[in-house]
Amino acid sequence: MKKELKKIQHARSAKEFPEIDLERDEYVVLHIKRSRAGITLIWTVVAMMVVALSFALIYLSKENDFTNTVFVLNDAALHYLRLGVLALYAVFFFSGFIAQSIYNANQIYVTNRRLIQKTRSSIFTNSTNIIELRRIEDVSFRQNNIIDHFMHMGTLRMSTVGDETTYTLKYVDTPNDEVKTISHLVYKCKKSSDDLATK
Repeated sequence: MKKELKKIQHARSAKEFPEIDLERDEYVVLHIKRSRAGITLIWTVVAMMVVALSFALIYLSKENDFTNTVFVLNDAALHYLRLGVLALYAVFFFSGFIAQSIYNANQIYVTNRRLIQKTRSSIFTNSTNIIELRRIEDVSFRQNNIIDHFMHMGTLRMSTVGDETTYTLKYVDTPNDEVKTISHLVYKCKKSSDDLATK
């Protein structure tokens, strides 16, 4: 019965997560993404830049103020200024979409056997780290600053046995249940390995 259930779970996970290579009878237990609050922060910064640029354009476009400012603009100069501002708007929005894409690409998949971390730091830089659950020594969650506390997010940390490598995923929603689930899976994997070793 357990084998049949594992096969069903494996098939379901393979369909839902085609981006990861699952081993036989392996299935995804947790899919951890970064907090949506981070996306809100990205677009808040973009909006602030757009608003600041818009105010600057409005200020420079006031005909009555030309004599009172350092910048004296004629119609042709205003036209090119508006085109430049439109180009900057496009750059801001394009940068926002790229930042959101990079932000969302950082994820962790926890299966019944392994922890698979997908990391992306730029458009062209990405990596995949795979850790066997039985090699994980410690799982913890930490909030480092006031923004983490205010936005209810923080850093998920996992350290391994032996090479003492620490794997982290920043800007995760407070994952109390996830930490418990991973710790339980680690315990089960270690217990299974110990049972096999004693036989």
